[in-house]
Amino acid sequence: MLDPLWSAATRHPFLDAVRDGTIADEAFDRWLAQDAIFVADLLHFQARLLARAPRQAQAVLAGGCVALVAELDWFEVMAAQRGIDLGAQALPTTVAYRALLERLDAAPFDAAVTALWVLERVYLLGWASAASNTSPFGEFVEHWTAPAFAEYVDGLGELATLDGRDDLVADVLSHEVAFWDMALA
Repeated sequence: MLDPLWSAATRHPFLDAVRDGTIADEAFDRWLAQDAIFVADLLHFQARLLARAPRQAQAVLAGGCVALVAELDWFEVMAAQRGIDLGAQALPTTVAYRALLERLDAAPFDAAVTALWVLERVYLLGWASAASNTSPFGEFVEHWTAPAFAEYVDGLGELATLDGRDDLVADVLSHEVAFWDMALA
């Protein structure tokens, strides 16, 4: 049941176009501006998750929060280079993902951290699928497939519990697919 959703989320036409260098700058920039909004939302979610985390999960989540702050700084640099307005309005897909994060705030810790692992794993695998020596977006691919990020995703994986969470995983994967779709709309 979940395999097609994992494939759709990690081998998306948006990522193929990034890899092939055929993505329109407008589409990539729209996605990048919305991803910056999402990362700010994710930081809020993850900080709240850290505040209620059991002791053994705190180091991984704290490291993730620090990385998200650095990610927002990096977005500002990339936006300035590409002439992107990071003050853009959140599009409906971004608002829907924000609502999912808000619902996860009320979920038990195990469910919330599993959802976080799924969305970060999709991001890592998706960007890895976009790797190419010829893509003009190589800097972005390298940034989102860095070994430190992969280690963080692995750390989250040690906290995640997938058993009986197919609906949760499917929900996150569907939001990821919609987020990639948004760029191509």
